[in-house]
Amino acid sequence: MDRAVRDHRLPIEPVRRNLRISRKRSLVEYPYAVMKRVFHFGHVLVTLIRRVRVKFMFACFAYNPHALKTLQG
Repeated sequence: MDRAVRDHRLPIEPVRRNLRISRKRSLVEYPYAVMKRVFHFGHVLVTLIRRVRVKFMFACFAYNPHALKTLQG
């Protein structure tokens, strides 16, 4: 994404490009934000990659019922 510099605004094309990128990115990053905020999955205290994968897999499994609950009301 493009950024403006002090006292120099972005032209309209980079602004529109930023909007297109942010719309796609927000849909993809939402589950990760929920996992970090609700499940406290900002960092893990395990050291092996296999264990991190397992913990992340369980966080993903837990996200699905949580998302379903929030969609229902």
